[in-house]
Amino acid sequence: MMADMDVNEVEVVVAHSERATLRVGDVFVKVDADQNRIDVEVEAMTTAPVPTPRILWRKPPALALAALPGSALGRLGEPSAASPAAWAAAGAAVRTLHDAPLPPWPGRSRDEFASRLADECEWLVAHDVLPAEVVTRNRRLAETALRPWTPVFIHGDLQVDHVFVAGDEVTGIVDWSEASRGDAHFDLAVLTLGHPEHLGDVVAGYGADVDHDLVRAWWSLRCLTNVRWLAEHGYGSPDGFPEVAVLRSQP
Repeated sequence: MMADMDVNEVEVVVAHSERATLRVGDVFVKVDADQNRIDVEVEAMTTAPVPTPRILWRKPPALALAALPGSALGRLGEPSAASPAAWAAAGAAVRTLHDAPLPPWPGRSRDEFASRLADECEWLVAHDVLPAEVVTRNRRLAETALRPWTPVFIHGDLQVDHVFVAGDEVTGIVDWSEASRGDAHFDLAVLTLGHPEHLGDVVAGYGADVDHDLVRAWWSLRCLTNVRWLAEHGYGSPDGFPEVAVLRSQP
């Protein structure tokens, strides 16, 4: 969300059958077919105790947000140019969010995760996306994440490119439509997915006990349950997905 674009240029940031995000100058316009997601996003941004984009206006089905200064912490599948201190600052921001009062709406249950995990693993094997042994190995690992947890206020989709930094400071976190109550390790896993070299930096900034094995388990679960959605929404062949590379690399 850099502020250097010609105001006359329209950039399609994200576009698929469920939602689209357009950028015009320093304004981002999100159009979502599901107004519940927009409701959650607005409430989460107004209550989360971390920097978020300024809401300019809302007129269903659209939401306009001001650009954030700085640049994304990184991109999935690409090396991050951000400093270890910036990654640690991201961890500290996540801890602030997790220490906040719970949002009033629930998140996904362990049963919901388990059901989707089973369905997606079957799809991956049936469509020969990955060898059965890779799916089985990752499924066993993913299932260890589905233990009882104490819920916290989670972002719910804390991809590395949803965290913006300037230097070593977090300037804002975007895309709050999946915010809910959930497992703290889930946010930490999504943030560090594909960037295991920065897990230590994030945990240092987070400043609390973090089970690295649970983070790795959520890496497997996140990847196993995302591949089909990406394939069916026009993101290319699964062979090129960073998520598939993560699944192949998991021990």
